Amino acid sequence: MLEISSKTNLLEQKNYKYSLQDVAEPNLYRDIYSYDDIPRVAFNHRRVPIGMPEEIWITDTSLRDGQQSVEPYSVKQIVDLYKLMSKLGGPYGIIRQTEFFVYSKKDREALEQCQALGLRFPEITTWIRASKEDFKLVKDLGIRETGILVSCSDYHIFKKLKMSRKQALDHYLAAVGEAFEAGVMPRCHLEDITRADFYGFVVPFVNELMKMSKDADIPVKIRACDTMGYGVPYPEVALPRSVPGIIYGLQHYSDVPSEMLEWHGHNDFYKAVANASTAWLYGACAVNCSLLGIGERTGNIPLEAMIMEYASLRGSLDGMDTTAISEIADYFHREMGYTIPPMTPFVGRNFNVTRAGIHADGLLKDEEIYNIFNTDKILNRPASVLVSKTSGLAGIAYWINQTYRLTGDEVIDKRDPVVVALKEWIDKEYEDGRQTSLSNSELEEKLEVLSGGRFTRL
Repeated sequence: MLEISSKTNLLEQKNYKYSLQDVAEPNLYRDIYSYDDIPRVAFNHRRVPIGMPEEIWITDTSLRDGQQSVEPYSVKQIVDLYKLMSKLGGPYGIIRQTEFFVYSKKDREALEQCQALGLRFPEITTWIRASKEDFKLVKDLGIRETGILVSCSDYHIFKKLKMSRKQALDHYLAAVGEAFEAGVMPRCHLEDITRADFYGFVVPFVNELMKMSKDADIPVKIRACDTMGYGVPYPEVALPRSVPGIIYGLQHYSDVPSEMLEWHGHNDFYKAVANASTAWLYGACAVNCSLLGIGERTGNIPLEAMIMEYASLRGSLDGMDTTAISEIADYFHREMGYTIPPMTPFVGRNFNVTRAGIHADGLLKDEEIYNIFNTDKILNRPASVLVSKTSGLAGIAYWINQTYRLTGDEVIDKRDPVVVALKEWIDKEYEDGRQTSLSNSELEEKLEVLSGGRFTRL
């Protein structure tokens, strides 16, 4: 059958509908996922078209998936992070939603305090067990949407649930029916989709979900979960690992609207950000992230990374306040005792710090030479140098100017006597066997002495 596509405005073939393949033995894709080897990337040279939606946005799982991998957050911490996310996402809700647990008294207290703030974004959603009692709990809390787990690979269906595909499908559809009965919009988390039989189970299952949604007149959101980080963003990659193929297939063969399609990835193979951007490019409106990438094993998609990806792809921040990224990083460090690896992009202590003297010399002449963008304006994080035995006169001068915020005629250069004197002291430190970089407090103390009070400790 030929139909005009509302997305491409072209006649497209819609004459094949995929049916459930209720196999006797699980399909574990052993040619790709041999447990004793590195997973293989197979190509089939089939291309699917890029089709970025008119709008794209970010959803957050810091308070659900993220919180599962660290010490539980206090009510105050949850509320503070929620307010910071709202500031970061801006008035147009680029950070559209964030999900909460609802089981403990603390969970519900935090959720209710966030609701009481009256912030439009991010919308509060939940994640629950798929039971009638839990759906009622969500409804009573005034929550419009909730996530439920619908594991879709044979690893989970056969090995964890001990079911057949047909039994799993019926079980999941019954749970969605209970959500509809409670008047709650379900968000179906298709766990382990990058090891699932896409056309043998995923598409037939989602087709049934779409039918139920239409009959109930309640939307169903589909979250494609790359639970193990196996997804790859390359064109012409074969399923089940193809991110373009998964997003295209859910749209083209299951008629999932872009605004109901969401990608959730993990970073086990360093592809979380690339995969999320690919999901946007091929038709998903939403990518699900966590602050600082905190999550299971190697973590989720870092939310701050997708802020930068959004701006890169759209050419605009669309009202987002990126200085909140630095506030969030500082909050995790100062209030929550979380250690951020110092080289982490955008949030790590050293992400825009240089040690090399020749680089510092370039920064002194024009920071654009060695800084990725205006980090002072965009992140409230000026470029800086770390003073060590390789910093040289230029690095020391740059450190003084940056630390003491010297501007205009106050700026000193590498020929200034106090710079020379400080370098002589630093050289002596390393000649005497020192191996580590010098701390800011050490340098400030020595500079106060050498400058005769011209510079005082901060």
